Amino acid sequence: MQKPTIKRITLKNLMTFLMLLSLATLVILTVNFRSISVRIIEDKALAISEVVKAGLTSHMRAEIMAKRDYFLAEINALTLVNNVTIIRSKEVSDQFGTGHWREKERDHVTEQAFKSGRPVFILNDLEMKPYLRAIVPFIASTEEQLNCLKCHEVKEGTVLGAVDLRLDLTEYRNVTAKLLAAIGVVTFTFILLIVVNNFRTIQRYVQDPLNKLIKKSEDAYHTHTPINVDEFECLEFEHVAKEINLFTQEVIHRHEVIEKKNLELEVMSDEIEHTLQETIFTMGVIEEQRSKETNNHTLRVTKYSQLLGDLSGLSEREVELLSMAAPLHDIGKLGIPDAILLKPGKLTEAEYEVMKNHCQMGYNMLSHSKRDVLQSAAIIAYQHHEKWDGSGYPQGLAGEEIHIYGRIVTLVDVFDALAAKRIYKEKWALPEILTYIEKQRGSQFDPKLVDFLVENIDAFLAIKHRYQ
Repeated sequence: MQKPTIKRITLKNLMTFLMLLSLATLVILTVNFRSISVRIIEDKALAISEVVKAGLTSHMRAEIMAKRDYFLAEINALTLVNNVTIIRSKEVSDQFGTGHWREKERDHVTEQAFKSGRPVFILNDLEMKPYLRAIVPFIASTEEQLNCLKCHEVKEGTVLGAVDLRLDLTEYRNVTAKLLAAIGVVTFTFILLIVVNNFRTIQRYVQDPLNKLIKKSEDAYHTHTPINVDEFECLEFEHVAKEINLFTQEVIHRHEVIEKKNLELEVMSDEIEHTLQETIFTMGVIEEQRSKETNNHTLRVTKYSQLLGDLSGLSEREVELLSMAAPLHDIGKLGIPDAILLKPGKLTEAEYEVMKNHCQMGYNMLSHSKRDVLQSAAIIAYQHHEKWDGSGYPQGLAGEEIHIYGRIVTLVDVFDALAAKRIYKEKWALPEILTYIEKQRGSQFDPKLVDFLVENIDAFLAIKHRYQ
């Protein structure tokens, strides 16, 4: 799963915070605006009630109460007023009668206003046509400019009646909805501007400098050139660039030291490898000299093995191991008594059995080492007298059970031995050698190796003549 970027994480957290903040703000504004709107409407209802109260009082003083219906009809025609009625108290009804159709008796809703002497408001803003019902009581008093007790035979503080208003709030709700929508649009626009600004800020001051810093760090390492800290606008990235420069210098210095040490180790390793190779070859020459074999037999077997290994398709390292290990193929002969090793005639059966022990002796001398070249030499010393058909010694291996190194050295050792004079035989001519080798194809020698040797005999002869 791909990890989010700094920009995505920052914008996600910012969007979440701003959305929650906007939602909380809208809720608070809605609640407060509703509260303010309700207070305004209630004040509006109280103002209309005062107008009705003043008008009815004026009609009473002018003794034209019979014409108050026209006045109430005008009040009822106001924009916000759906209905206005007058509620008489029992005292007024007893004194003046029940009134006309716009005046009614108290009910269970208006009773609260009569009992408390304070306005009662009933708000319903959840319907299709929201409204506010206001029941505003008239209190008998002598403190006002119009003395109510001059006309009404009641005690001061008596509730004479109430104005029952029903105001239409549709317009208020529409205005509120429009205002909240406008606030929402402004808020969303503000959030969008904040997000865009933060997006650009993060892109410019965080993401782009970070990508640049990564690229410059790679270039600084490869080109050994320090980062130009003045390219970064932010102080933090400038500090990071300086630290990277210090770190890169340290890494480069240590890398140079390591390279120098590696070169020294490589030279030392090559020297050890060459020393080992020379030592191995010298050991082969020592065995060659003791056996009174033809001069350069060890060198020719080494060169023949290298050539045949190449022709067989061995890897470069395998050919290198083969050529380094081949000189020790007869190292075990150092353990064979001179009487047998240097005998000019044919060996007896018992002597031959002793001679065959040189394979095991060579393996014992070399197999204790864990170095691949000596392990290869141990294999060659052990298997270079094995035969393809399984009739060889000391293990009686057959076919590809014999290691490719053993099969190669077996063939080139015989090839060189037949072409040279030994104390127990004369030198063979080339046709005789090839005839013998082809005859032993599939019995003593690997058929494929015989084919490679015969097909490339000129290359083998060139080695023979060069190291005569």
